[in-house]
Amino acid sequence: MRLRALLDTDALGLELLGGEDELDRGVRGVMTTDLRDPSRYLSGGELVLTGLAWRRDAADSEPFVRLLTQAGVAALAAGTAELGEVPDDLVAACARHRLPLLAVHESVAFATITEHVVRQVSGERAGDLAAVVDRHRRMMTSGPAGGGPDVVLDLLGSDLDLRAWVLSPTGRLIAGPKGTGPKGTGPDLVGSPDTSGVPEAEPALPADVCVRLAAEQLAAVRTGRPGPHRVTLGQTTYSLFPVGTGEHTAPGARDVRESVLSDWLLAVEADAGDWAGERLDLLKGVTQLIAVERDRRDAARTVRRRLAQEVLELVQTGAAPAEIAARLRVAAPVLLPGLGTAPHWQVVVARVEWDGGEVDGGPVARALLEEILVDPASTGSGHVDRIAVAHTGDEAIALVPLPAVTGGDDHSVQGVLADALLEAVRDPLAAGLDGDGRLTLGVSAAVHSAEGLRGALEEARHARRVAAARPGRVCAAGHQELASHVLLLPFVPDDVRRAFTARLLDPLRDYDRRHRAELIPTLEAFLDCDGSWTRCASRLHLHVNTLRYRVGRIEQLTGRDLSRLEDKLDFFLALRMS
Repeated sequence: MRLRALLDTDALGLELLGGEDELDRGVRGVMTTDLRDPSRYLSGGELVLTGLAWRRDAADSEPFVRLLTQAGVAALAAGTAELGEVPDDLVAACARHRLPLLAVHESVAFATITEHVVRQVSGERAGDLAAVVDRHRRMMTSGPAGGGPDVVLDLLGSDLDLRAWVLSPTGRLIAGPKGTGPKGTGPDLVGSPDTSGVPEAEPALPADVCVRLAAEQLAAVRTGRPGPHRVTLGQTTYSLFPVGTGEHTAPGARDVRESVLSDWLLAVEADAGDWAGERLDLLKGVTQLIAVERDRRDAARTVRRRLAQEVLELVQTGAAPAEIAARLRVAAPVLLPGLGTAPHWQVVVARVEWDGGEVDGGPVARALLEEILVDPASTGSGHVDRIAVAHTGDEAIALVPLPAVTGGDDHSVQGVLADALLEAVRDPLAAGLDGDGRLTLGVSAAVHSAEGLRGALEEARHARRVAAARPGRVCAAGHQELASHVLLLPFVPDDVRRAFTARLLDPLRDYDRRHRAELIPTLEAFLDCDGSWTRCASRLHLHVNTLRYRVGRIEQLTGRDLSRLEDKLDFFLALRMS
């Protein structure tokens, strides 16, 4: 605000004692002081309020005014309550240094002036920031010149004194105030490790706080509570604003479950409960601006998704390894920056299932895999994606390239581990699934060539089935948890597997279909109970004689004897391959 506008405010009753030619100076803040040297606390543009307690005699005015002038203050306002009037020596010193001097009547509290200036300056800053945000939005919409969400977050800090961070639904820090990044061993560190020549960093947002905020946001969205959502952690209150993408906010009422696990959020270190409507609208504008970057990153993944889909179709249709390898070589410039031309590969399979099944879980699982598997070393403005994820039905499949190890064998390439993938994100994902959804994930071993991709895919799918058998909303399993016989199954030709399972199980399926006899479930339970009649009957809530009748019917229809180990093993393998 201008100094002239401050003088024109009748309610403040300010009297101008000098500096008529300087009334167009801008006032950027207020400081109340009676220190003899307050310069260390001044940054320029302030209206300095003083009760003159620093003045012991006339000689003190000159050095005090000189220090204020050197600090670049806008004006000095002196209260008359202590001395009854503003001393002539202070008036003369301000005139010499061309510093506007105001007299504050004893009936006017300094707090009244401070509140008025802060309110006016904050309103002007918010208006200026809104204009900047609108300009930045247009720049980002037309191209990458806007600089991403980091620029807007810096503006929030410099113009509104708001510290804010952009988080993924898993709690990964995507952007924050300049120089920040999560402390500790979070899922993804943002920012460059080289801090030479960079100003002192802002206090970092701890990784556990990021995860907690994401979990609170997902839980609030799933329960339908109106935003912004406020969360208090320790002594700090955060306000959480959803960042939806254009796809997710399009008219047509998408089910919230389709976007809750992929939308970003803006966490602001402030309590928005008592904010004015203008400030809330400004923050919503900021989220719309960040959503532009969210859409851009999602669009950048289109090529990788298409490549993954093509490779997946070749693998699933039994294409020759040479054809798959040729397709991977074409994809190398996109998928393998910095990894060389002959990496190892790992396959990760994920499935998101909702109670009722009315929500398409494939795109949700794909978005989750792209988030969980993001390279921790390549975030921020220099973000590089190496993960290619496709989806088929309710299943998402990721091809993860791993650096080749010169002179090593396949076992020397560790790759991603199932438990490690979900360790840091289990809580927010469980909050997003909210009792009616489930995420299961399987991870294969690393393979060194296209020939191994088919086996790796089957291995990852088997591992996911192992995870699905466990309790909990978010479960994962790796290839290490598969029994030795399961490791062999992916390498059995499809036609052999189909013939083997059909010969053993089709007679039982046909009988169940005609008579509702539940022979297949009985067979599975009997094998799971190691052939124990008592335990199996108890599990199925059957009389032992009824169980014996069903097992006898199974043996009659298949010509096998379930007292023989060989026949038990054949049935066990047939059920696993079906």
